[in-house]
Amino acid sequence: MHRKTVGIAAMVLGVLATTGAVGLASAADAVTASTSGQVDATSPYELIKTAAATLLQNLQAHRDAYRQDPTKLRMLIDQVLVPHFDSEFAAREVLGRNWLTATPQQREHFISAFHNSLMNNYGSALLDFTSDTMQVMPFHGQSGSPYAVVNTRIRRTNGATVAVNYQLHTTPSGWKVWDVVVEGISYDKSFQQDFAEQIQRQGLDAVISRLESGATPAAIKQQTSGS
Repeated sequence: MHRKTVGIAAMVLGVLATTGAVGLASAADAVTASTSGQVDATSPYELIKTAAATLLQNLQAHRDAYRQDPTKLRMLIDQVLVPHFDSEFAAREVLGRNWLTATPQQREHFISAFHNSLMNNYGSALLDFTSDTMQVMPFHGQSGSPYAVVNTRIRRTNGATVAVNYQLHTTPSGWKVWDVVVEGISYDKSFQQDFAEQIQRQGLDAVISRLESGATPAAIKQQTSGS
């Protein structure tokens, strides 16, 4: 998977993953107050639209504070995007058949390590997003279906647009994102291919350890390609 694609996927997720100036000391309180109850997960379109609006409004209002302290940005992502992303379902897709042989502890560690790796290495790229860089396209999903796709367009700094499409499904707590397709490339399927060979060569625990130590998913792919 191309590094640009990985970056965009990580940005618009989080792993969905997905607001006057405020002093750094009060930024955390501002995030909690301004994001509460603003994401509507009752329909696929509303989920993507309201999550994007909430995130971008917070970025616009507190961008300087987030640049000074990345933990505030991570708090924003965790509150706005993470609750609406089905991380376990996505991890099952990424691991593929390796999920079936993984122990419950390995599954839990992989979900955490993979999510943290994406956020730690690519989350700061969200700071370059503005309200005019993302457009949620009209929704044409099938009524009553448990699965849906919401299409968006991301405008890059060079003026080009990138198609970023969210795959969602229904859960007991509402609609959740489980995959992101960037320019026709599936986030889940790409990482599944990237990790499969390394897991076969070194084992799942070794891949988890690399992610926990700070290795990016792209670095694991590069090692696989080099081998």
